[in-house]
Amino acid sequence: MSEYIELKNVRKVFKKDDRETVAIDDISLTVKKNELVSILGPSGCGKTTVLRMIAGLTEPTSGEVIVDNVKVTKPGSDRGMVFQDFALFPWRSVRKNIEFGLEVNGIPKEQRTERVDRYLGLVGLEKFADARVHELSGGMKQRVGLARAMVNNPKVVLMDEPFGALDAQTRNIMQAGLIRILEKTDQTIVFVTHSVDEAVFLSDRIVILTKRPGTIKEIIDIPWPRPRDRACPEFVALRKRILTELEKENVLQ
Repeated sequence: MSEYIELKNVRKVFKKDDRETVAIDDISLTVKKNELVSILGPSGCGKTTVLRMIAGLTEPTSGEVIVDNVKVTKPGSDRGMVFQDFALFPWRSVRKNIEFGLEVNGIPKEQRTERVDRYLGLVGLEKFADARVHELSGGMKQRVGLARAMVNNPKVVLMDEPFGALDAQTRNIMQAGLIRILEKTDQTIVFVTHSVDEAVFLSDRIVILTKRPGTIKEIIDIPWPRPRDRACPEFVALRKRILTELEKENVLQ
């Protein structure tokens, strides 16, 4: 796999009045094409800031972010984002929510229908295509958000704690569903989470950030294919080791 996302000596300083807060400092990271990389770290360490810089929603103070050999200076259709709060349009049906980005990009109706049908199937919502948002459970809403981000075929999908608001059982179902989608698509995913278990279950690599200002503490390669057995000794041992590293940064998971 070739290098697809590159962060080169990235630093971000937020200024308010006469105060400066260094969110992240000197982060250099590469993500390969078709890889799922999770970012773990203490609250306030800059995980979401990294994601927003890749998305082009926030500019680095210094350094640069490159996606597919192009410097990121603004948002683009090559990058899709999935948020924790669903961000769905309550007046639109499930189908129309998923279809929204395709409409904005002027995709013909026949192609829109075909692509939306495919992603309705991938997220298991075929029977709810005409349902309204208020009729859906939390897990179903997040599946709509996931399909809406992926239906535009972005090269990169950025996921900011997408399953964080879900109960444990629904969260596990969503993780398994994401793995099924990964098997049938070719997107590159950067995934922010506070859950060590989730990161080990999903990721090809895990990036651990220090407390603010966030720097890279360690990058861990996950050696096992997906799907993974959360109860196997190797999984449990790696989860414990990562928790220990996070606790050194004053984080309890």
